[in-house]
Parts: sequence; C-alpha cells; structure tokens
Amino acid sequence: MTWDPMVDPYPETRRDEVVDVLHGVPVADPYRWLEDADSRDTAEWVRRQNAFTESYLAQLPERDWFRRRMSEELSRPRGGAPRKLGGRYFVSRNDGTWNQNRWFMADTLDELRSGGGRLVLDPNEWAADGSASVVGFEVTDDGRLLNYVVSEGGSDWCDYRLLDLETGERRPDAFIQSKGLPPIWLPDCSSYVYARPMQGAAMSGTETEATGRWRILLHDVGTPGASDRVLLDQEERPNALYHLAITHDRRWLVVQLHEGTALTNRLWVFPLSAENGRTVIGPPLRVIDDDVAAFEFIRVEDDRLYCRTDLDAERGRVISIDLAAFAASGTRVVREVVGESASTLSSVLPAGDELILFRLVDAVPRLDRHSLTGDHLGTSVVPPGEPIRTGCWASPSSDEYFLAWTTPTRLSFPLVGTVESNRLEPLDSPATRGVVEPIEVTVAQEWAVSRDGTRIPYFLVRAPGKDAAGPRPTLLWGYGGFGISIGTAYHPVLAAGWIAAGGTVAIANLRGGGEFGAAWHDAGKGANKQNVFDDFIAVGERLKSTGVTGPDQLVIQGVSNGGLLVGAVITQRPDLAAVALPGVAVLDMLRFHRFTFGAAWISDYGDPEDRRDFEVARAYSPLHNARPAEYPATLVTTGDHDDRVVPLHSHKFTATLQREQRGPAPILTRIETAGGHGGGKGKAKLVDELSDLLAFAAHHSGLATPERSRQG
Repeated sequence: MTWDPMVDPYPETRRDEVVDVLHGVPVADPYRWLEDADSRDTAEWVRRQNAFTESYLAQLPERDWFRRRMSEELSRPRGGAPRKLGGRYFVSRNDGTWNQNRWFMADTLDELRSGGGRLVLDPNEWAADGSASVVGFEVTDDGRLLNYVVSEGGSDWCDYRLLDLETGERRPDAFIQSKGLPPIWLPDCSSYVYARPMQGAAMSGTETEATGRWRILLHDVGTPGASDRVLLDQEERPNALYHLAITHDRRWLVVQLHEGTALTNRLWVFPLSAENGRTVIGPPLRVIDDDVAAFEFIRVEDDRLYCRTDLDAERGRVISIDLAAFAASGTRVVREVVGESASTLSSVLPAGDELILFRLVDAVPRLDRHSLTGDHLGTSVVPPGEPIRTGCWASPSSDEYFLAWTTPTRLSFPLVGTVESNRLEPLDSPATRGVVEPIEVTVAQEWAVSRDGTRIPYFLVRAPGKDAAGPRPTLLWGYGGFGISIGTAYHPVLAAGWIAAGGTVAIANLRGGGEFGAAWHDAGKGANKQNVFDDFIAVGERLKSTGVTGPDQLVIQGVSNGGLLVGAVITQRPDLAAVALPGVAVLDMLRFHRFTFGAAWISDYGDPEDRRDFEVARAYSPLHNARPAEYPATLVTTGDHDDRVVPLHSHKFTATLQREQRGPAPILTRIETAGGHGGGKGKAKLVDELSDLLAFAAHHSGLATPERSRQG
C-alpha cells in the first residue's frame, strides 16, 4: 500500500508559543497543551489521530491474517502458579474464552490437578469490555477473608475489596485506593497495613499531577478509611517507595525503603505482638539505615534476617543479620550464607528450610538449592526451551513451592517443587493438559560489540530449517533499564505472530538491565544512559552485517523504558530500522519527573532540575532531538488511562515526528481507550492492538504473511 502525506495529510496539531528557560537554556514546548488529558482539545486530537490511524491500518492486507493468529493464540487455555494462603490453594485459569483470568480456590493440589476448585474471583463480570482486572490479593491466616486489588481501565490506581471466603459474599468496608500494591494482613486477621501515595482520595486514572509522598497506613476492617493510622511517613524523603512483607512466624513486619525506583534500599523491621486479641506494632529496628546497596528481604529464621544483597558483591550474595543482637545493642552481626559467584543472583525464594536461588549465567536462568547455613544442595533442572520465570510462590512454612515458567512459544506453565526432591513437576489441569505448541523455534545466543568495545549478548529466536536461513524481516526487542533482566519470555507478537509469519526475533540484553549485576545496571543509567542506545544500535548493525536481516527489514520495538530506547534510537539513527514501535514510552526527558510516578525514575534518568543531569537528558531526549529527517515507519502506542507513563509523552512525540518527517513512511499513533500501561489488558483489546502492531511492522519491513505468500 502506498501513502502520500500530500494527498492524505496528518490531522492538524496546533502549535503554541511555549518556551521554558531551563538552566539558562531556552526549551520550546509547542505541544504543551496536549499534557491536559481531560481537556476538550486533547480529546478531539486523540479522536482525530485514532480515526486517521484506523483508516490507514484498515487498508493493510496483512491485518486480517494477524488478527486471526492473535485470536487463535490468545484463545489457548492457560494457568498460573498457585499460591498457598490461609491453608488453601489459589490459582488463576483461563480457558481461552475469557478476557481476564479467573481465580479458583482448592483445598488440595489433587483438586487443582483435576481441574476442580471453587471460583472465587471473576473479573469478567465487573466490566463488559474486559478492562477490570485482579492485580493481587492476600488472605488472612485463618482463611476467612480475601483482600483483593482491582484495577479498572488499566489504571495503576486500584481499590481494595474484601471477600468472605466462607460465604462467597463481598464484605462491606471502607473505600481504599493504592497503586497496585497488595495489603499485608496482620496476625489478628482483622487489620492490615498498606502503602499509598498522598495524591487524592478517589482517582480515575487520567490524572497527570505528581503522585506525591507515599505513606504506610494501618486499617482496621469495618472502620472508615479516614481513621487509618499512619505507621510511617517520611516527609524528608518525598520520593520514598515501600515494599512490605510479614515473616512466616508473624513476629516481624519488614519494610524495604527505596528512593524511587533505585535498587539500593534501607531495611526496617517492626516487631509485632498481641494485646487483647489485636496486633500491636512496635517501633522499628532500623537494621539498614542508609542507601549503600540493595538488601532484598528473604525470610527470618531464629531471629536471623536473611536477605539478598550486592554489598561488596555486585553479582549478589546471601547474608543473614542477627535481629536479637541488633535489638539489644544496635550492633549488626552479619554472616555470609551464600557468597558471590560468577553468575548473577537475581532473586531468592524461601522454601521450607531451604533457599532457592535464581541465577543468571550469561542471561540464561539456573536454579540452585541451598540450606540455611549455605550448603549447596543441588541444581534444579529448568524446563527446556530457554524458559523464563514469570511467577512464583514459596514460604518457609511450606515444603512446597510453585513456579510459573514461560518460553518463546508458551505463555505460562506452572510447576511444583518440594524441598525433599530435586525435581520440578508439571502442575497441569485438564484444561491445559496436552496443549500443543503452535510453532517450533530455535534459540541461539549471539554477541555484538558496542561502540566502547563492550560485548552485548542477544538471543536469536526463529523457526528451524531452510526458511530461517538468509536475510529475513527481523524484530529487535530491547529495554535496558532499572536493573530489569530481559530474556526469551513469551509474547504473542513474537513466536505466534512474527515468527509464525516467517520472521526472526532478536532480544537484546542491554546495559542498564540486571543480567550481569549492579555494575551492568550502573553502566546504563544516569550519565551512562547513552550506552544503552549504543548497545541497541550495535545489535541492530550486527543483525545486518551477519545476514540475519536486510537493510530495509529491521523492526525495533520496546515498551515503557524500552519505548524511550526506540525513540532515542530513531532520533539518533533514523536510518537504522525500517519500522519503529515505541510503546507507552517515556519521551519527554526534561519534564518526566513532573507527572504521576515520574519522579521515582530519577534514580535511573537523573534529575532535570540538576544542571548536569539536565544536559545529559537533553542530549538524548527523543522529544527534543527530533529534527527534519527521513524517519522509519513509526506506530506510537499508548493508553488514555496510563497513569504510570502518562500519554502526553506519546502525544507530543507523535505531533513532533509528524511535523519533522521528510520521508514517505507514515508516523501514526494508536491510543487505547480505557487502556493503561499494559497490565491487566483483556483478550479482546490485546487481539486488536497486537494485530495492528504486527500488520504495520510486517507491511513496512517486507514480511509476507503465509496467506499473501500463497497469493503471490
């Protein structure tokens, strides 16, 4: 399909005379008005852009084939990893016909295996368009009450709801909202603690103002939310974020205190006691009270607090801290349990009297089992097919632990392990038993060399056989930030869509991620952020030089921080790719910290209020580096209820690129109605979005779907 912007021009976007002077530098912001998500002008702009994009996508001959493929793929039965709470098992299932997963409760594992269990949560009944989802839940120790967290329209803002598990009826309680974090039930089973920002009382998800300071509060069931007691409020640290946990003996409430999304943290422990049948929370032991390293809580056993840390070990190790000694004298008595190794220790699960260590060896996962004294008990065999762990549950009070894995071709398959064995066994049900994978793939790890000489690994995923040889349209995926490790996880776009149509997928492990420990993360954040873009470009160039793909066949894709990556790369190297797919992206790097959750990202992006950080960000900010050029075909995607990376980033970038485009390729945007940052999106919306992305990418990279190949 040919398209001429002179014949069918983009919808007009008003430009205003808005100029900020930042650190003495004039910075124009002509599309500032698009920051107001609720204004009539913005709503009309969104309507016209969506209509324009739909008129273009509707003409793509590849769209129908991909829509059928995505519908078939997302109609496959699937199940998650169970959790054992309040003496019962809880598991999510989807027979392929539901927009959202349903949650079931069972008394035994055999009941789960037989496909049994009682339906307890069905979000498909809460919204006709499938936009309501369960974000998380917790159960009281006595198994009576389930506190579940509900998101509507894709917003990060969620509300807590109570379900009486004995009657199956919803229990009336105060209206309490938070941002996706589940509450922590206290041992008295009638109160819980939760973390919440001070942004407002009832949020809809389209607000853009800064989230505000987070606090930890205590709620008694049946009382007004306004009477909730503040347990922790750090006025001097407005960007502090909290991760809450309770120990299996119910004697300690553990709080990790992070400065925004920084991986370094402090670690406080609140003693719990009982008085007249109610839980009493004592003053905290500030076990770690500075931000020198990461301290990730694992468990407490015999008053020894176990945690994963990168203190004096950038690849990670396990230590224990004597809480009794600290409470008595303030002295930290630290013992190394499992030392650092050449592999990266990404996380640790407490299972019975063991520690299950998840390691990455050159970005490939491995499971090691250790005793509480550090003895190595064995290495568990992970499933075949380059799997990535996507879910887990374990507890010191249970010998069972559950894992959910994914491969490039399979969404999720649960496994059960026990501390007595060195085996992980499938925990399938009649709905998922015998499900045949839609396509066979091969996975190979390759390496590129970045501009500064650093070796960058990437995975090549493609169909085996002759069809995989020679240049093929190739989709390159990247992220590179916040210490997050990227692997060959399932995504319907990749195997079921792109590879099934004859393409190749490349997944890059860029600096800024967590694949090789703290130093790898540090090398891709703050003043080093340009390394991430250089790494991605190096992988793209190697895909071409090795004949994996041709000069007009490369597609680059990333979401969130990965969307920033794509935006930065096309403004620095508009010739690199034929197609760019930045999704829910951070694109205005001079104002990101002013909106909703943005200030939390200062840990990775720097603070634009600081002159040095401002200069770094200005050099790569996609919005501020778009110049007249021949840009690749670009489809910018966002959601009108994305209150994490607010849609104004995508709106302003789209308007800018449409103005600066000097080539024939289209610059389009797709704004999801009642859609957020991506989590909790229903099946129907996913089918529509993914088929549009795939059709657009295929059309502009020369990937002929099987249907078109036969016609040709």
